[in-house]
Amino acid sequence: MRILIINPNTTASMTEKAAAAARAVAASGTEIIAATSSMGPVSIEGHYDGALAIPGLLHELKERQAGYDAAVIACFDDTGLEAARSFADVPILGLCESAVVTAGFLAQRFTVVTTLERSRVLIDNLVRRYGMGDRAKVRASDIPVLELENAASDAIGKLRAEIERALADGAEAIVLGCAGMTDLARQLQAIYGVPVVDGVAAAVKQAEALVSLGLSTSKRGSYASPLPKPFVGALSAFSPALKIG
Repeated sequence: MRILIINPNTTASMTEKAAAAARAVAASGTEIIAATSSMGPVSIEGHYDGALAIPGLLHELKERQAGYDAAVIACFDDTGLEAARSFADVPILGLCESAVVTAGFLAQRFTVVTTLERSRVLIDNLVRRYGMGDRAKVRASDIPVLELENAASDAIGKLRAEIERALADGAEAIVLGCAGMTDLARQLQAIYGVPVVDGVAAAVKQAEALVSLGLSTSKRGSYASPLPKPFVGALSAFSPALKIG
């Protein structure tokens, strides 16, 4: 089984971190293929960054088509998830959806701890859309995403402080709301003694399950393949008429 991990931002070190987390939990017969977007923002913080990251994400899916059995979009904003599911013929998973579903198996009340306030609002909307609005809270720790790559920053201290506030507020489990936090899950779980869910690990295990069950995204209705039509200008290469297969 081959699972493609796509980082929709252009920072390769974040891709490597997500790939390492994926390989740490993947079954022995699962190959993890990592890809970094070749165009777009260096980090995704809010709606504008997310919108401009989608062409690069779709390009990676298209370039590697037929080379993977499932794909995971390694951004907690679930950037481009709907478009990717419409494009691909294999299961596509997002970190937020995978993580909150997993947390729902483990706790009645849980908190997603993310980076900036602009991301908190976006993720709060996703959590509600995924049916967990009555069980989950989303908190921002005031950490720019790239600070998670800087060992000299106080990012980990800010994250821990926000987790402690969440636990004091009654959270029974924590979800790490950024792909850049993926390497911290086990450490934080040991410190706080509650489940700490990383979206990369959760998405990989769910992708394995879907492939093993022979299930993929429905192509009837909302995720039907895009209708062939010309695209013009800089996006002409993304015309559905050019899709292979």
